[in-house]
Amino acid sequence: MRPITATTEVAGLIGTPVRQSLSPVLHNAAYRALGLDWAYVAFDVAPGQAKDAIAGARALGLIGLSVTMPHKDEAARSATRRSQTVRRLQAANTLTFEKGEILADSTDGQGFVEDLREGLGFEASDRRCGVIGAGGAARAVILALAEAGAKEVLVVNRTPVRAFRAAALAGRAGRVARPEELDAADLVVQATAAEMVPGESGPALWPAGADPSRLGSGQVAVDLVYDPIETKWLAEASRCGATTRNGLGMLVHQAALQVTRWTGRQAPLRAMRAAVKA
Repeated sequence: MRPITATTEVAGLIGTPVRQSLSPVLHNAAYRALGLDWAYVAFDVAPGQAKDAIAGARALGLIGLSVTMPHKDEAARSATRRSQTVRRLQAANTLTFEKGEILADSTDGQGFVEDLREGLGFEASDRRCGVIGAGGAARAVILALAEAGAKEVLVVNRTPVRAFRAAALAGRAGRVARPEELDAADLVVQATAAEMVPGESGPALWPAGADPSRLGSGQVAVDLVYDPIETKWLAEASRCGATTRNGLGMLVHQAALQVTRWTGRQAPLRAMRAAVKA
C-alpha cells in the first residue's frame, strides 16, 4: 500500500448501505497497479443527502464519485453536464469533477455488455433478450442491449407502468412481455433485488413471476446480484441447463470504465479481478 500523503488524490463512492461494497477493493487495486498516488473510499450517505454530499466532494477537490442506490437519480440532477446515456436514463453512477463542472455518466450498461462479451463470448446484436425488472439497473441494461443491436428487448415487471417506461428506452426493439415469453429468449437478465425465501422454491417466489425452471440449454441467464455469488434464481436456471453468470463481472467492468475515465489510462482489469476474488 502506498502511504496517504498531502498530495494523494481522492475518489469515492456514495450510497447506502456501502459497508459491504467491493468498489474500494476494485479501485484501489487499479490505482496501485497504475502506480498512482490515489485513494478511493466509501461514504455512507443517507437518503436525501446526496446533493449536499456531491457539493461537499466537489468543494474538497475529489477526482470523482461512484454513485450507487439510492442516489443515482439525484446524481444526474446535480450534474452540470450529462452524457447522452444519463439524459435518457435520468440516472448516473459516475460523477467527474473537472474544471469547476460536474460531469455525469453511467457505466453500468456498457459494463454489462462488455462482461457478456468477454466472460461468455455473447454478443447482443440480433439476439432476443429479456430483462426482469424496471429499476435503475434494469433500465441501464435495457438501453445497453438496444444500443448493442438486440433484435428484441422484452421487459417483465410486476408494475405495468414502470415496465412500459423501461421498455421505451429500447425504442422499437423494446416491449412489455409476459414471463412465459422469456422461454424463447437467447438472454434473460434478472435485474431486481428480490430476495428468495430460504428453504423454498417455486414460480410464485421468483421476481415478477419469471420462473428460471423454464429456462434451459442454449439460453444465457444472468443475475445482476453478486452477493451471494449464486442466487436461488441463478442456481435453478443452471440446474435446468442454462449458461449462467452473476453480476460480479459487470461490477468489475463498470468500475474499470470509471478508472479509465478518471485517470485517462487503460484500467488494469487483471489486477482488479484478482483483488476482488481475493
